[in-house]
Amino acid sequence: MAQKPSIPKGTRDFNPEQVAKRNYIFNTVRGAFETFGFQPIETPSFENSDTLMGKYGEEGDRLIFKILNSGDYLSKANEEAYKEKDSTKLTSTISEKALRYDLTVPFARYVVQHQNEIEFPFKRYQIQPVWRADRPQKGRFREFFQCDADVVGSQSLWQEVEFIQLYDTVFSALKLEGVTIKINNRKILSGIAEVIGASDKLIDFTVALDKLDKIGEEKVKEEMLSKGISEDGISKLQPLFTLSGSFESQIESLKSILSASEEGQKGIEELAFINRAISELGLSTATLQLDVTLARGLNYYTGAIFEVSAPKEVNMGSIGGGGRYDDLTGIFGMKDVSGVGISFGLDRIYLVLEELGLFPETVAKNIEVLFINFGDKEALFSLKAIKQLRKQGINAELYPDAAKMKKQMNHANKRAIPFVVLVGDQEIESNTYTLKNMISGEQLKLSLDALISHIK
Repeated sequence: MAQKPSIPKGTRDFNPEQVAKRNYIFNTVRGAFETFGFQPIETPSFENSDTLMGKYGEEGDRLIFKILNSGDYLSKANEEAYKEKDSTKLTSTISEKALRYDLTVPFARYVVQHQNEIEFPFKRYQIQPVWRADRPQKGRFREFFQCDADVVGSQSLWQEVEFIQLYDTVFSALKLEGVTIKINNRKILSGIAEVIGASDKLIDFTVALDKLDKIGEEKVKEEMLSKGISEDGISKLQPLFTLSGSFESQIESLKSILSASEEGQKGIEELAFINRAISELGLSTATLQLDVTLARGLNYYTGAIFEVSAPKEVNMGSIGGGGRYDDLTGIFGMKDVSGVGISFGLDRIYLVLEELGLFPETVAKNIEVLFINFGDKEALFSLKAIKQLRKQGINAELYPDAAKMKKQMNHANKRAIPFVVLVGDQEIESNTYTLKNMISGEQLKLSLDALISHIK
């Protein structure tokens, strides 16, 4: 019995329409990246295991797809680990390579390895698939694309300003209006933790604060107390729980809350600089919003933190994010290289555009005209015309077999091809073509030039 075909869990096939829609997003993002001066790089699908392992924490290491060594991979296996079923020790002896988990660590490796060829500041973009051995669920896949842009080798806040403009440019081009670009700063969060006497509990404090919208003020306070943050410290946070209003008014409130923290004041200055620049430059369709509860990526972000939310009418998580990091390449021995980067959530952006009906009708550019095949003589005559149509940028093809007319017409209908061309003895003799509009049913006998003009 023949094996039933299947694909691994957490992976997907994409049909022609889906690929066309994905390419529309890719091309829009790529075009904006290049307009802003970012240069493309690509890195291998798999890296040496020691490049990836230990860079994402214990949970991340577990989710990295390991590749077994070629040939007899057990020949160099650690016998003791094999007998004891110690997978951690065993893996390093039977697997020297792994599929990349993200684009950030391979980028850091690339910068260090090619530092003598790179002109700093280096603006790079990368659009490639990554793999994670995660449990598949709605919106979470084991294979997916990441779209990243980073600048390394500059501490200038103008880079943050440009990334906000870049987000606005991409989402405006996709006609996705009403996007909110949320911004915070790691220094603000560190300053708040310092003021309430919880510097050693920064992660616990920010994880709880991040839940303010979801569980409310009282539950957040309860969680902070359970993590060892004092009641006196929590009372000092009270102004944060009601912080609202414009970017400028929130900045003024933060100045008084963080007056005793030098680190916090630096964060305020950085955010104020970015806001002044954006206010002066303006955004097309997006909104910049200060969100002091935003705490993503605290293990590596050192300055600005970004997160992009879809328009309010769509129930969707973040569709982009990023931030400033001060030591991306330090993991490979190249210290003090500051950088800032953002990413676009392709799959979520796709779902948002689909839900709002924002994909252009022309995005899946179809065959515009199908030539009916009546036999070899007619097919050859048709292919001469098809060659000229293609030169004019018209998508045209010949039905490959001299099948029954009804079958060929049904094929055109099923593929939603708007025109068919019929070529018989009369057309060959008069050097003309009979063009049929598949929507209206209208038929016209035309010269080749007239045929091209009519289809265009």
